Amino acid sequence: MNEWGGVGMDEQLVDLLVCPVCHGALVWRTQVRAGGRIEEGEARCHGCGATYPVHEGIGLFLTPDLSRHDLWEEVESRLAAYLRQHPEVERTLLATPLEGLSPADRWFRARILEERGAFAEAQRAEELALADLYTREWLACYRAQLAYVTEHLSPAEGPVVDLASGRGGLVEELARRSSRPIVATDFSPRVLRAARRRFAFLGLARRMSFLACDARRTPFRDQAVGTMTTNLGLANIEQPEGLLPELRRVVAGELLAICHFFPEEDEANAAAIRRLGLATFLYERPAVAAFRGAGFEVELANVRRGQARPTPEGVLLAGAGIDALPVAETELTWCTLIAR
Repeated sequence: MNEWGGVGMDEQLVDLLVCPVCHGALVWRTQVRAGGRIEEGEARCHGCGATYPVHEGIGLFLTPDLSRHDLWEEVESRLAAYLRQHPEVERTLLATPLEGLSPADRWFRARILEERGAFAEAQRAEELALADLYTREWLACYRAQLAYVTEHLSPAEGPVVDLASGRGGLVEELARRSSRPIVATDFSPRVLRAARRRFAFLGLARRMSFLACDARRTPFRDQAVGTMTTNLGLANIEQPEGLLPELRRVVAGELLAICHFFPEEDEANAAAIRRLGLATFLYERPAVAAFRGAGFEVELANVRRGQARPTPEGVLLAGAGIDALPVAETELTWCTLIAR
């Protein structure tokens, strides 16, 4: 058993899962189990014969035919490669007092510390970074949506499935404030492994399960998910044409999606949004129309507005940035999109 034993995939999830390729039934073989959780094992599709391992407590349900572009993985890979080539920069980044670092460099220092398992130090560096990376209005709007989603959750039994969890900002709030089991999903096993280690350190992982899957082709049975959440995750899913029909297939109750929308008349950011292929979920009208077109009823709740500025680049890591958007100052409309 690995060092995070006991925080593997909840065995109760087995009844909710099918083959993401053909939706066939899965035959399970568990090799390592701990406290009702699967640490190592394998699921084989009875229909098409595809196999899906559970490794280090993470269920791996990725299909090979969909292209994927992982921003978090790219940023962290470039950071690691740069620091390998410039060890003097890493030494300076870790030795300089936090107050002497630029906001972006504090953020990169947090990522290095987190990778090394120094979670408490990483958290302090990240908190100091966030205060200067984003406007007060941006942070207030974001935190208001986290609070709304956690307060809005029904006391129903069954897991909350979080889509495109990334580093797990919403997942952490759910774990702290809700008693329901949580399933964190992302198509990057590396991101999920890092999140799992961090949540285990924080003592929050006992009710969590981690599944690597693509939101466009999930491993859930039809109408298996009572509550689904996502935290700014929809706009990060590339080629999203099949996304909402897939979510309509698996969500039986409601989907709570934290969103921020750009003004349609904001030409300064429009070109970058179009270039990145993100227009569907970064503008209110297309997003609502897409959900309704997939058969959802839509409500925009907890609407807030706040100024947003481009995040500053690194100094020690010259030119390294955090976010691709916005490229110019703008006013974002924040909300929790509720789809039923």
